[in-house]
Amino acid sequence: MKLIIEPTDGVAPLLAAIKSAKTRVEIAVFRFDRTDVETALKAAAARGVKVTALIAFNNRGGEQRLRRLELRCLAAGITVARTSDDLVRYHDKFILIDRRVLYMLSFNFTHLDIDHSRGFGVATTHAPWVREAVKLFRADCTRTKYVPKTDTFIVSPANARKELDAFLKRAKRQLLIYDPKISDKEMLRTLQARVKAGVEIRVIGSVSGHNGFDVQTLSGIRLHTRTIIRDGRSAFVGSQSLRTAELNSRRELGLIVQDAKIVKKLVETFEADWVSKNPKKAEAPSAQAEASAGEPMAVSAKDAAKAVQIITQELDPLTASVKKAVRIVVAKAGEDVLHDKDSKDTMKKVVKQAVKDAVKEAVHDAQAALDVKDTKEAKA
Repeated sequence: MKLIIEPTDGVAPLLAAIKSAKTRVEIAVFRFDRTDVETALKAAAARGVKVTALIAFNNRGGEQRLRRLELRCLAAGITVARTSDDLVRYHDKFILIDRRVLYMLSFNFTHLDIDHSRGFGVATTHAPWVREAVKLFRADCTRTKYVPKTDTFIVSPANARKELDAFLKRAKRQLLIYDPKISDKEMLRTLQARVKAGVEIRVIGSVSGHNGFDVQTLSGIRLHTRTIIRDGRSAFVGSQSLRTAELNSRRELGLIVQDAKIVKKLVETFEADWVSKNPKKAEAPSAQAEASAGEPMAVSAKDAAKAVQIITQELDPLTASVKKAVRIVVAKAGEDVLHDKDSKDTMKKVVKQAVKDAVKEAVHDAQAALDVKDTKEAKA
């Protein structure tokens, strides 16, 4: 069993996994913009490996990209299946290699998630998990019901609420949590009960309400993983936050691992990410925290134009190129930027820096960039 840590490990483990396939590759896709992964899948199909791609029926603002991906896969001889629309979203991400190795991922097959976000993946040959992954993949390809049989293979909505609640309740000493948005009332009550029982709870991310937890945002990189480390002995790694929609209404996948080396690496990464100075108590998620939840939001041309007008009125006169840069940032951040003071202030700083640096390359590069960090690098 191996742990993949993003952005440290990059795309190399996934490319190596696909290249190693002898008979078949099965991949579940929610978001996808990695041409290197696509090339590896096509190469596998070309050498006779049976490649099947299960592609989500939608994602926020990215349906056209998914449909184009389907066409390219079909043209390359890859079998394509599309998930049902019975759930709000099919958000799980995993790869099966020869039905022998499972790569369960908290991150998407995108530059944003792999290169610029905190994410984890677990590569395992553990037979019960591999069997369950095969069952899940087949069920979602054929749009039939999946019934879990392993309590450490966590699938929403099948068993996630039950098993994650039990996982939290067994904490005796400490819970270290990465979660962009904890908001489910039942899970919050469970966490509050653990606090009363003397369990230390630290959260990197966001928590709804004021619950007495130590909560900090992740600095330097975007937060995308959902991970819970319990008592330094076991950990949940997956795609589902402790919020109602992701537990009840979406397809999500995670694993509860007890491998000592993996848990140790997760603890070390959490402690490195934790900012010990001035920890903030939990509060309602801001627009910035919403954005960090990993779902880039589509924005209409009308909303983008309105955002540009509002923000430019509050700034010094902007050049045409900077106005274009603002539109690009709005397209990534969503319409919340119109109303949230922190988001507007952040955007002003980005734009002012762009003016100061006199960079004209941002507009050209930003269409391929998927996060603010990419935009700043293009302007530098």
